[in-house]
Amino acid sequence: MARALNISRQTRLVLAALLTQPQAWRYGYDLAKETQLKSGTLYPILMRLSDQGLLESEWRAPLQPGRPARHAYRLTNAGAALAQDQRSASAPRRALKAQTA
Repeated sequence: MARALNISRQTRLVLAALLTQPQAWRYGYDLAKETQLKSGTLYPILMRLSDQGLLESEWRAPLQPGRPARHAYRLTNAGAALAQDQRSASAPRRALKAQTA
């Protein structure tokens, strides 16, 4: 029997943010603004998802001279499927919370 994934609320936020544009390369700073996660929370999540093969990451050259290169991230097919599953799984929970509130 497959073990159920235990995905944190913060990881679900990151996956949901990436799922809004699954093929687009996204920067950590933009994801931090969108998810309201601090860098000490966000970047370990991004590294873990990348290590698990759920995200692609690459260094991007700076747009302005003198600026450092930046890491960009996007969902792999497996990551998009997981994000979609998490979004589907959280919909019934949100509906149940709304009914009990």
